[in-house]
Amino acid sequence: MSGTWLRIAGGAGVAAAAAALSYPWLFRRQCLTWGATPDEAARELPGDDLLASPDIIATRAITIDAPPAAVWPWLVQMGSGRGGVYTYDWIENLFGLGMHSADEIMPQFQDLKLGDEFPLGPGRPKMRVEVLEPGRALAFRFEDQNWVWAFALFPADGRTRIATPDASAFTRLFNLLVMEPGSLVMERKMLLGIKERAQRLAGGRSQPDLAAPART
Repeated sequence: MSGTWLRIAGGAGVAAAAAALSYPWLFRRQCLTWGATPDEAARELPGDDLLASPDIIATRAITIDAPPAAVWPWLVQMGSGRGGVYTYDWIENLFGLGMHSADEIMPQFQDLKLGDEFPLGPGRPKMRVEVLEPGRALAFRFEDQNWVWAFALFPADGRTRIATPDASAFTRLFNLLVMEPGSLVMERKMLLGIKERAQRLAGGRSQPDLAAPART
């Protein structure tokens, strides 16, 4: 039996370079479709038509043991100076986004309307509500129109599948090697944060993490 071996020796820089080079072929699909089935990744979602030719499309998913009515209040209050985004606040705030994730429903932020605008953070571009289907779909588009971030809820047997599509046109290489893996870290935490809050609100029991779609 014969074989071919490749050994890379060196410090952290070499390891980082090797990881970066292998990401597009070995890990990218898993990164962009965390938790989502192939059918979910291919499914058209509300808000997909807001950006015609995205550089990146990611679909990430999670199953929540609660009805959409227990999930929706957490979605509509998201944002800087509002309910936060339920992810790693300390990372968000390193970039001056002013995020403080709420652990309760905030009545003052529940009356979200189509066309509402609010900044991603102090001095940051505004997000505009472009799709608003209560209990089903919510999509934001940034004022530079290069990024769409959306959520879709799919009820199934008393549970909810939550989908988060987003789309951007940043530098391709930076997106590929930095933004894509980084967005998985942040969006996974966000989806888990929404899941925990919604199940607590509904009085549901926790269950193994499953899936939700996201597009970038």
